[in-house]
Amino acid sequence: MTFSSTARRLALSLGLSSLSLSLIAFPTPAALAAPAAQTAPAPLSSLVSAVDIPYEQFTLSNGLRVIVHTDRKAPVVAVSVWYHVGSRFEPKGKTGFAHLFEHLMFYGSENADGPFFGRLEDIGATDWNGTTWFDRTNYFETVPTGALDRALFLESDRMGHLLGAVTQAKLDTQRGVVQNEKRMGENEPYGLVEYAQLAAMLPEGHPYRHSTIGSMADLNAASLADVQNWFRTHYGPNNAVLVLAGDIDVPTAKAKVEKWFGNIPAGPAPVDVDATVPTLDQDVDKLMHDNVAATRLYRNWIVPGVNSEDLPQLDLAMSVFGGLSSSRLDNILVRGEKVAVGVKASVQSFEKLSIAEITVDVKPGQDPVAVGKRLDQLLADYLKNGPSADEVRRAATRQLSGTIGGLEKVGGFSGKAVTLAEGAVYSDDPGKYKKDLAAYAAATPQSVSAAARKWLGRPIFRLTVAPGQRSAQDNALAGNATHRPAYFRDPNKPSPAAATPPAPTKIAEPAIQPVKDLDFPNVERAKLKNGIPVIFARRATVPVVRVSVSFDAGNAADDKEKLGVAGLTTALLDEGTATRTSIQIAEEQERLGASISAGNGMDSTTVGLYALKPNLDASLGLLADIIRNPAFAPAEVERLRGQLLTRIAAEKTEPMPIAQRLLPPLLYGKAHPYGIPFTGSGTESGVKAATRADMIAFHDTWMRPDNATIFVTGDTNLADIMPLLEKRFGDWKAPAVAKGTKLFRMDRMMRPARIILVDKPQSPQSMILAGLLTNKRGTDNPVTLTTANEVLGGSSTSRLIMNLRETKGWAYYAGSALPGVKETIPLLIYAPVQTDKTGESIIAARQDVTDFLTAKGTTLAERNQTINSQILSLPGSFETSSDLLGAMMRNRLLGRPDDFYEKLPDIYRAMTPADLDQAAREAINPDRLIWVVVGDAKLVRPQLDAVGLPVEMGTLAD
Repeated sequence: MTFSSTARRLALSLGLSSLSLSLIAFPTPAALAAPAAQTAPAPLSSLVSAVDIPYEQFTLSNGLRVIVHTDRKAPVVAVSVWYHVGSRFEPKGKTGFAHLFEHLMFYGSENADGPFFGRLEDIGATDWNGTTWFDRTNYFETVPTGALDRALFLESDRMGHLLGAVTQAKLDTQRGVVQNEKRMGENEPYGLVEYAQLAAMLPEGHPYRHSTIGSMADLNAASLADVQNWFRTHYGPNNAVLVLAGDIDVPTAKAKVEKWFGNIPAGPAPVDVDATVPTLDQDVDKLMHDNVAATRLYRNWIVPGVNSEDLPQLDLAMSVFGGLSSSRLDNILVRGEKVAVGVKASVQSFEKLSIAEITVDVKPGQDPVAVGKRLDQLLADYLKNGPSADEVRRAATRQLSGTIGGLEKVGGFSGKAVTLAEGAVYSDDPGKYKKDLAAYAAATPQSVSAAARKWLGRPIFRLTVAPGQRSAQDNALAGNATHRPAYFRDPNKPSPAAATPPAPTKIAEPAIQPVKDLDFPNVERAKLKNGIPVIFARRATVPVVRVSVSFDAGNAADDKEKLGVAGLTTALLDEGTATRTSIQIAEEQERLGASISAGNGMDSTTVGLYALKPNLDASLGLLADIIRNPAFAPAEVERLRGQLLTRIAAEKTEPMPIAQRLLPPLLYGKAHPYGIPFTGSGTESGVKAATRADMIAFHDTWMRPDNATIFVTGDTNLADIMPLLEKRFGDWKAPAVAKGTKLFRMDRMMRPARIILVDKPQSPQSMILAGLLTNKRGTDNPVTLTTANEVLGGSSTSRLIMNLRETKGWAYYAGSALPGVKETIPLLIYAPVQTDKTGESIIAARQDVTDFLTAKGTTLAERNQTINSQILSLPGSFETSSDLLGAMMRNRLLGRPDDFYEKLPDIYRAMTPADLDQAAREAINPDRLIWVVVGDAKLVRPQLDAVGLPVEMGTLAD
């Protein structure tokens, strides 16, 4: 996957302003309670009818298929180009090449040389990226309507006019970036599993047998001639689908697409690479070891691809068994017998085949062999007796509800453009999604059982990944036998001759048409009769409503002597109330198509609801019960305590979480509310010491009506939502205990710059995370400072990423962040780098920061690109109800006015390069950076002496 600014920020996962334990699987056992009143959810047929993406399509004379969907809700257009080529099309000896080529497509074409993502930022693109998988390569971006011609020019130029801009230097650099991406994935716990699965389940020579990332040896062998041949063979317009979705109509689309793509000649006729669905001759068992906190059991099968009628049925079968919150495995292994801390079951679908997978994370102290036998027994019973009608309905409702929510976007990873493109490429039918949803809605226990028996009754691949050191054999599965340093070809081996590309066709880059500033939806305010503020904004694109009840609490309110109480409290909310068991809560959400999640940011605790509009009242009733009446049943407290301790142990095996746990106390000191693990999970000693009384006290002190604000967005209005909220929350009274307060006081201890090295043996990469405290608080609203950070490390063309990734090829991503906390903001710098370049990477990053703050401040070009990107991207940044909800919550947290985002363009336009430099230099002292490095100490430690900072060995005892 090519790395966009959005992807890079997600990859950091620091989440200081939105830390949430809702991402951790914390299901709870059934408590003894009276049955909850049954609700009457909307029929599945009505949900299916609510999902509709009207489209028209046409084909150019060169074979380019174009699909157009009109959606005028925002002045943006999603552009999605799908090429029907992926890693299954790679011949032997060229594994990883489709993905490598995807990277090259982001580095300039004949009429638009240089990094493509910089040009996307120039025009305010959002939701942009490029991805490669077994069956396809796609490129997508959502752009302001006035920038559509520019986006089409860029896509057409790399489709029709690429080769003249591809050089050996670009190939060598991107080879290094891809190899570092490979190392990054393998450096994670369970990072070698996919290689083992593909090798065990697919025969030699099968096109799906090798991973999309490829082998080191094959990546090293890729030549410029390979690049040219791959492009000419697979990237013609007749092997592509272009989808335009959003503020566009068919006549306009025809004229623009013909203008920009019409003169590109067709390529060779596409040749499909077929792939049968193989079956193992007999069950296969394999044991692997890895640096993991819990033994994980896998059960895998190869099953049919997306065009099989069995796939929706099989998907439902897996959801019932291990995918739903109320799944069989959750209820039995996690809630009931308490021998597992997490379970999953799903189908990963591809064009020609799919992979069905069940995983069980064994509770530490339990016998994995016994748990495995129990898993197999439960599976056999499930295949024999099948699911109930209610289970099938709940699974189908969840699928339909999720699809409705995803289609609120026109672009991105799950929006309308992607949905239409996937159907066209894989099934020759842009409307394939409708047939799939109809199949889900019509499923019965009999149809689901038949598919499950047919495909899951065959021989099985059983994999166990247990704690321990990785073996040489397992490392070899990854194709890492040839680990040449850096990324250059063998100088003693001549490169295959590359053909001379034709002379470039000169095409003028179109101007951007005027783009109106953001028109943020009107924000309305009201109060419930007990005083709870309600903040509302309407977004009626899909029949969905989102509600967040936010409390001024968060991880900063956690008990310093028992860090983890806050996390346990929120995790337990939906695990039983005075009248509902945890299973009843899970089942009710599934019947309603609702999703309730609770978690802690650094400054706030939030319980959020995603609800289908027809089921809103009942969904609010469930939300209110969870917030107001948690049971904190003793048995549930103990079970979730064990799960959270396992989570903490897992964090100590993952490179970024290790750094996230270690750095905050070094920056803030342990007494400061922010001087806690950024992961939000607390400490082992704190979680062990926490009592049920502590959780009740946290709830009474912080999660109360006089400390709450309710935010609502979606397909409703204030007049309709207020009576529903009044009904559920209006009579809620504050407890007698005093409301909680947080004390923010900086200590005066000097925190000198130094390097803390954490040993992680066998790491193919080093994770670097550095930080310092700025002199700004979030409530200062330091817009100029955060804009300056875009130049330093916050954008995809920033100083740090261009140096460490693009120039040196040492990292897959790099950057800096100023998390949006309410009080003192830290500057964080991060990069996962190849092991042999760890010391040099720190030296380079330090120099980048120092240069930016002294002799090489913001250039006019950097200022202009940053400001253009910030202004033009605003309309696409608030496309969905979720986007609006987050914006309203940030404004409330940081004390900003409701029209803050509408005023931003003028604030940006007034900024000069000198303003950005002044803001950065006043807030950031680079000499105070503390560096945490997680890597193989025996290889990394000798490099650190050259950095010129004191080096200490760090540990994660708690």
